[in-house]
Amino acid sequence: MNLELFGPSITDHEIDTVMDAMKNGWYGEKKYWYVENFEAEFAQYHHRKYALMTPNCTSAIHLILLALGIGAGDEVVVPECTWIASATHITHVGATTVFADVDESTWCMSAEGLERVITPRTKAVIVVDLYGNMPDMDALQQVADKHGITLIEDAAGALGSVYHGKKAGSFGIASVFSFHRTKTITTGEGGMLLLDDDALYERCHFLRDHGRSKEKHYYNAEVAYKYMPCNLLASLGYAQLQRVEALVEAKRHLLQVFRSIFAGISDLYLNPEPPGGRNGAWCTALIFGKSFGLNKEQAIEKLEAMGFEGRPFFYPLSAMPAYGGESAEKRANAPVAYDLSQRGICLPAAFNTSDEQLLAYGNAIRSIIGEKTLDALND
Repeated sequence: MNLELFGPSITDHEIDTVMDAMKNGWYGEKKYWYVENFEAEFAQYHHRKYALMTPNCTSAIHLILLALGIGAGDEVVVPECTWIASATHITHVGATTVFADVDESTWCMSAEGLERVITPRTKAVIVVDLYGNMPDMDALQQVADKHGITLIEDAAGALGSVYHGKKAGSFGIASVFSFHRTKTITTGEGGMLLLDDDALYERCHFLRDHGRSKEKHYYNAEVAYKYMPCNLLASLGYAQLQRVEALVEAKRHLLQVFRSIFAGISDLYLNPEPPGGRNGAWCTALIFGKSFGLNKEQAIEKLEAMGFEGRPFFYPLSAMPAYGGESAEKRANAPVAYDLSQRGICLPAAFNTSDEQLLAYGNAIRSIIGEKTLDALND
């Protein structure tokens, strides 16, 4: 069955908006119109004061680390289970990456895991809203405040998620989003940095475009970075943002269908709903309970034998060759992350996936774990 795991929702509205940018978005008042309006409305949606569009989410993280003055001798904490982009620029600014364990229920960084790894050198923590799941933000902020460290929210995959009535992206001193082709809102490639602090915003704005002077053309006060956004790509993001609630509900539909398919099966876990909110469910993931005696590589191999693509749950970052590889000490320092990662897979999350395709994929998983397949979706 031809079933894509990821893919966007593009309608005539997006096509018409991008065509307007193609025809009119190069000169005069329109040359950055889509960038500026996408930024303003994205910030407003998240109840933030400022937004800066960037070429990708990774560069948004780089900007905030630079603006905070983080560098050699400093430590920045990230969760074990996330894509490497959450951590790469810690190395690039000369700081040390420290990995914290995750919570068994949310799959995100736990307050206990953060507390264990804080040292006098810790300057910041990057908290990741994994797959749309929300961590215990209250507890994490309390730990950060207790130790005087800065909290940054990586909400790359959490557009539309809500925790205790607050949208993902409204936590910490800054937050970042991704508009990669796989994300809920896409610009093909792209990112956004959200802030409330005036000085941090001005610094990030300055660093984003070669450190240009506001007073003189082609006059640079510092050697900075080329992280300017593209008006054409912003037009796609702007159009998508106008459909944001429909897009989030479409993602949530995928999660709800899988919940229906696996209803009544114990020791099988899907993205949880956060307290007082909702899971934006950018990607529905599944954790096989220990009772099944099944790891992600075995599950993916069995799915592929039935004609379905399988994607693994993110590996612990500290186990990656990029960070020195797995060791007994690393496993002992993050036992939950190493355990959960080994038992998790990502399920189809493309917008064009039909309920029939979801049922076929879900039945493949049911057969793998010895459950009877379903003839139709449960009501």
